[in-house]
Amino acid sequence: MPPAARTINRTDEKQAAIAPALLAWYDRHHRDLPWRTPPAELRHGNRPDPYHVWLSEIMLQQTGVETVKPYFLKFIGKWPNVLALAAAATEDVMKAWAGLGYYSRARNLKKCADEVAGRLGGIFPSTEAGLKSLPGIGDYTAAAIGAIAFDLRTAVVDGNVERVVARLCAIELPVREAKREIREIVDAMTPADRPGDFAQAMMDLGATICAPRRPACFLCPLRENCTALARGEPERFPVPAIRSEKPRRVGAAFVVVRPDGAILLRRRPETGLLGGMTEVPTTGWTARQDGATGSDAAPFAAGWKHAGAITHVFTHFALELQVYRADPQDLAAPVDYWWSPAGEICDEALPTIMKKAIEAAVPGATKRPHPPKARKA
Repeated sequence: MPPAARTINRTDEKQAAIAPALLAWYDRHHRDLPWRTPPAELRHGNRPDPYHVWLSEIMLQQTGVETVKPYFLKFIGKWPNVLALAAAATEDVMKAWAGLGYYSRARNLKKCADEVAGRLGGIFPSTEAGLKSLPGIGDYTAAAIGAIAFDLRTAVVDGNVERVVARLCAIELPVREAKREIREIVDAMTPADRPGDFAQAMMDLGATICAPRRPACFLCPLRENCTALARGEPERFPVPAIRSEKPRRVGAAFVVVRPDGAILLRRRPETGLLGGMTEVPTTGWTARQDGATGSDAAPFAAGWKHAGAITHVFTHFALELQVYRADPQDLAAPVDYWWSPAGEICDEALPTIMKKAIEAAVPGATKRPHPPKARKA
């Protein structure tokens, strides 16, 4: 019998004890998150806001909780419900998203809000199939929203949950190869009662106790059911996959600074990498090809001076850009460009790679100034 199949059978024998132990732990130790409805409030009939659940789940895709918290609070402060978000300008949404990365999520966020507000009258679907019909919502996100917002019994599996299950069952395959089996295990574990709390408890356990390194097994509510711990080797799981080295691409970025400190910007095409985001002009690099690296590739002549090089690592490749700066005295913004005043650069929808390029040429330009401290009397 294959290892994964034996794993499922072992889990079937333990699953009756796992959910009660995990939920009891969650009732006492759940994380206080701004988008979460605590168990005590749920017991008093206060249901989670589907808008908050959806927004947080989109933001949390490949982004950590601590990074997401201030962005979530900023979004609900600006747009307290899906109707308000749908009424917002796409450019404003992209600006508010800047720094969260994976900008296709922001574009789909706006498209989804438009569809929920328009086609669905501001009401999120309460089924997995209905949720998956919306832009930017795939299998995992539909399962998470379904469980947390609508109390559907769904198998919610993120990276934290994969690690917990890999250790509980000592799965001898890399996660990438065992995804189907892990999902089946989680489905078998998930109780009919409180499936949303169970899903969040699994996430919290993986984030706070069953950490990638040095898991706090002595505090784990599932330690008696953990095969990896019983073997004395919890950190050996999940079994690592063999990683191939990321390709390295090169290109150039051109930062034009007006005498008053304004910087020349343009918008990237709506589709493709960093689609719809703001940038300084660059050469034609992509994930698959290099761009020119010299000042002779600039969009116009302007007395370019080399300002250094910056690097950035994307999901599938690493990029190095040579940065050039020009300080023309009297330059009108070309078609499809605009001058962003010095004090407003930090509010532009600039991805991290572009902030790095601007900082190389104009140190401090993308940093929001702190208000002066009041003098003591």
